[in-house]
Amino acid sequence: MTTLHPTSRSEALTDQDVYWFNEGTHRGLGRKLGAHPLPDGGARFAVWAPNAVGASVVGDFNSWDANADPLTARGVSGIWEGRVLAAAPGDVYKFAIRTDGGGVLEKADPFAHCTEVPPRTGSVIWDLDYEWHDASWMAARGGLQGLDAPISIYEVHLGSWRRRATDGHSLSYTELADPLIEHVHRCGFTHVEFLPVMEHPFYGSWGYQTTGYFAPTRRFGDPQDFMALIDRLHRDGIGVILDWVPSHFPSDAFALAEFDGTHLFEHADPRLGFHPDWNSLIFNYGRHEIRSFLFSSAEHWLDAYHADGLRVDAVASMLYLDYSRRPGEWLPNAEGGRENLEAISFLQQLNTGIYGDHPDVQVFAEESTAFPGVSKPVEFGGIGFGLKWDMGWMHDTLDYLSREPVHRRFHQGQLTFRSVYAFSENFTLPLSHDEVVHGKRSLLSKMPGDDWQRFANLRLLYSYQFALPGKKLLFMGDELAQWHEWDHESEVDWALANVSTHAGVLNLVGDLNHCYRTAPALHELDCDPRGFEWTQPNDAEASLVSFLRFSSDGSPLLAVCNFTPVVRHNVSAGVPAGGFWVELLNSDASEYGGSGVGNLGGVEAHAVPNHSMPYSLTLTIPPLACLLFQPQ
Repeated sequence: MTTLHPTSRSEALTDQDVYWFNEGTHRGLGRKLGAHPLPDGGARFAVWAPNAVGASVVGDFNSWDANADPLTARGVSGIWEGRVLAAAPGDVYKFAIRTDGGGVLEKADPFAHCTEVPPRTGSVIWDLDYEWHDASWMAARGGLQGLDAPISIYEVHLGSWRRRATDGHSLSYTELADPLIEHVHRCGFTHVEFLPVMEHPFYGSWGYQTTGYFAPTRRFGDPQDFMALIDRLHRDGIGVILDWVPSHFPSDAFALAEFDGTHLFEHADPRLGFHPDWNSLIFNYGRHEIRSFLFSSAEHWLDAYHADGLRVDAVASMLYLDYSRRPGEWLPNAEGGRENLEAISFLQQLNTGIYGDHPDVQVFAEESTAFPGVSKPVEFGGIGFGLKWDMGWMHDTLDYLSREPVHRRFHQGQLTFRSVYAFSENFTLPLSHDEVVHGKRSLLSKMPGDDWQRFANLRLLYSYQFALPGKKLLFMGDELAQWHEWDHESEVDWALANVSTHAGVLNLVGDLNHCYRTAPALHELDCDPRGFEWTQPNDAEASLVSFLRFSSDGSPLLAVCNFTPVVRHNVSAGVPAGGFWVELLNSDASEYGGSGVGNLGGVEAHAVPNHSMPYSLTLTIPPLACLLFQPQ
């Protein structure tokens, strides 16, 4: 594999930079191309438009005159560059691209560090200087987000988390910091994950139709305001993961589409370059300069914004040439197969570069198929992600829990099937935004039964999620057991925190996160088969499951789940050690809104072999509940 070159800190675009860019290995173009203020006045501009017959800068500084500030071609690199003495930070600009057909295209800067507030589409000259105060976090974060660390993620859409009471507008980056930090601490999450903050023209895309791959959306403030938000989160011990979309981009005429009058960023053939699901365009991963562009975008968020990780969206759509396509609508690869070999190579290079320069971050793949080795290191033939979303677990578990309890005994395999593949990848267990939108209903509304059973089922779902191996992710509002599905034009239903049943779920989420963070057996071997063992997977008639989790030193923790609304008495559960086992958590506890059935704080283990274990506990299992026990 080609060596990935580290980010260069210099300002000038050197011949070496041009070489790396054209070679497809540059990762620091955010400091090289685009617009950059100069210390002695003016700004330098550089844009890649290899098929243009001319290029210039238009903006506030020259009355948007395409003839005022022409750029000069940099050899045969495809780059046009120049200096504009009248340009200054804060000025709005675009590139005027002259095509060989005689037309002039006004294009936003692909490398812009700042933009106008949408729906305006201009780029803005900006200086990214910022004094960070998160040195302690940055020095320690490697130990806080390794595969053996508790990683519990609160997924947030910035525009609809909370709105101002005065005018109903979304909170700014600055206004968001205090309430978000307070809430994350109350819930006990270790990280927040922001749905894409990269600039996007259509608010309703939630950021997944990205046009500004180097600029945070201006809807909520300036770039330094977003830096300050991340800085504050870090100083309060909260990691930040950014959703990032290299899988496709929108066809808006002002942005990347047909950038120099040709299909430059996207494939020309719609069988390769058009995404049928999202009516968008697909990057040409085989073009070296596109790789450099995307590598540099990822590096920009990790370097300039101190992000602790990236969640790469729609990886499955990148891996397969026939993704969402019927026969005849796709082209096979050079070997005749359906795998997108260029995209696979791109992702391998991406992850090699990120982990090479930032071994203390994590890169998550949203990948929904059984493609092998997504989170296996590249040197061992994998794609090189650190973690992969377990979409199969999410679909199976939600489908199982949406069934009436009387029917669950016929579908026990939906709970146990995960053990077949649970350690084939390094998994995150997601209950994400995609499950509570577009008519899918909220998680609470998916649950069957009367209101009591709905809340009990939801508490059981969260407890089961936190007991299983894998990192955790919960979408905003789920911690409050919202009745309504997510609406990006509204906000989380914060009033529910004052309703006892909903407050009970909120309390449970906080205690689950506390257990996950403080009990080594619940996180140290999340990605290691030594950390999990079934004790009772097969009691389908009673819809019971029990399993053990282990820490790296072999200390056990028992989880028992009852998926029926019936109290189960005198249930025998095998355990590996004698003595008193403390009831660490009971999702049916009265403080969570449950019935309060339990085991009076714990149970003594007796030397009665059971479930291949030398000892056993005799338990009372509450209805629709999960219990966690560990030796005293």
